[in-house]
Amino acid sequence: MKNTKNKLLLKSIIYDAIGMATYAIPAVGPFLDLLWAPYAGKLMSEMYPGKKGKIASVLVFIEELMPGTDIIPTFTLMWLYTFVWKKQDSPKEIIIEAEVI
Repeated sequence: MKNTKNKLLLKSIIYDAIGMATYAIPAVGPFLDLLWAPYAGKLMSEMYPGKKGKIASVLVFIEELMPGTDIIPTFTLMWLYTFVWKKQDSPKEIIIEAEVI
């Protein structure tokens, strides 16, 4: 599990760096965002399956298309949400007491 977490974190940092790099290119950057946004959404949904991955993929798609928001590290924030901030439900323990007659 820890190895998977580390790989996802590394991928997240790399994908955020790619998204931010398009912001650094003055004239071409916005057009590159048009190409990067759908691909980033696809990557996010592959990295985080299920409902939370679908929501995050829509958010990263919108974030990459909106001007001036490339600085937001959406992939890394999703990793933090998944592995650091989200509280895990503790397993419920059911105790059954039997009375001996």
